[in-house]
Amino acid sequence: MADQEVKVLGQWGSPYSRRVELALKLKGVPYEYVEEDVYVKKSPLLLKSNPVHKKVPVLIHNGKPTVESLVIIEYIEETWKANPILPEDPYERAMARFWAKYIDDKCNPALWKAGWAEEEGREKAVEEAFGCLEVLENELKGKGTRFFGGDKIGLADIAANFIAFWLGIWEQCSGVQLLTGDKFPSLSNWKDEFLSCSVVKENLPPRENLVHVFQSILAKTFVASKSSVLINLK
Repeated sequence: MADQEVKVLGQWGSPYSRRVELALKLKGVPYEYVEEDVYVKKSPLLLKSNPVHKKVPVLIHNGKPTVESLVIIEYIEETWKANPILPEDPYERAMARFWAKYIDDKCNPALWKAGWAEEEGREKAVEEAFGCLEVLENELKGKGTRFFGGDKIGLADIAANFIAFWLGIWEQCSGVQLLTGDKFPSLSNWKDEFLSCSVVKENLPPRENLVHVFQSILAKTFVASKSSVLINLK
């Protein structure tokens, strides 16, 4: 499959786009990256490739598009066999998918909301975010492994990239502290392990640029609405 065309339609600050790129890099798959302006003018290629959701990321493999970051990662896993992201054991594969979905459906929305919540609703939003982080903390506690699925990066780790990197910037800009070493030691250790991997570090957006974006969002000067900022990138 060395001569196949692989293209990623993405957005530089999107954790979902970066998931796809990380999976390809872990697999050693060369690809062309195309930056999309998802807030002002979506390209004809994006609208054609993802006509249902009109979002990034999109993986185009030999002219055929695949959408939704976790679906794309599964496609990458099944297409390129080297350096597996999912374990061989069926039960362990199911658990990796479960945690990836939990992170997407429960954790990320709760963490994002905690920084947005108005003063009267903030306590409840923060409590919900803490609950999600506690679930992940308990999953990692006592495992003795570097990552969710063992000693190398897998699907759940890739899915949790927002927690590892974007969350800290969101905390800085919103003033809401969520992931701390004293409260969540295992999850904090996981974050440090994940971010110390060279392939991960090479795949992160510039921190100062994200700070500017998040500050703009919180000041309500960003072109997207609150509810669509992360959703539009998934």
